[in-house]
Amino acid sequence: MKGQEWYQADDVAEEYDDKRFSRGGQLIDRREKEAVLEAITPVEDRKILEIACGTGRFTVMIAEQGADVVGLDISAQMLQQGRSKSKRSEQAESLEFLRGDAGRLPFPDDHFDTVIAMRFFHLADDPEAFLREMRRVSREQIVFDTFNRFSARSVYNWALPMGSRLYSKSEVTTLLAKTDLTLVDVEDDFLVPYGAYRSIPNALASPIRSLDTAIGGRPITDHFASVSYWNTRLR
Repeated sequence: MKGQEWYQADDVAEEYDDKRFSRGGQLIDRREKEAVLEAITPVEDRKILEIACGTGRFTVMIAEQGADVVGLDISAQMLQQGRSKSKRSEQAESLEFLRGDAGRLPFPDDHFDTVIAMRFFHLADDPEAFLREMRRVSREQIVFDTFNRFSARSVYNWALPMGSRLYSKSEVTTLLAKTDLTLVDVEDDFLVPYGAYRSIPNALASPIRSLDTAIGGRPITDHFASVSYWNTRLR
């Protein structure tokens, strides 16, 4: 995995949410949570695994919808932040955080109804192997996102501390075929890359986001979206 040392640093974990999901980044957080819930609802009484759960922003949200959730991450510091959030949740008993390697998931086959991986595949050195492992432990559904090659993100990708693996639609389609997954739906979003939203106040980010949504919803410009949300099912 790219950037493991950077990702597991104490100061990165402590500042992760504030740097990415404050200011204009609140719009990113809201959209990503919306995409996840749209894909996996209804979740009540279902068993769900989130890979690369980080600080637990999705893990806690899903548990509050009535699911039994496990969040797995390689960073002990990130998991510590997630456990702190879970203590403030009324559904803490439905949450479990584990440290582990996404390439060797510590669960038996078909253990979860749904497996989620957000902000993960841009760091994957072997996406097919990771996707196969996710499929192994899932009974029904896998949901993940990718950053797209033909987008504004490619312009500044080299400057990111961990870099990013960027995907074309055809590359992801091939991955799904190789791992026996069927595409249910894919949503493309954010012509303006994430980094731009995080650097401006929310009051300025909101009108930019409105314009982004209006333009990005057209068939032609949709191809240049920065991120895609993939909802897949096991064959």
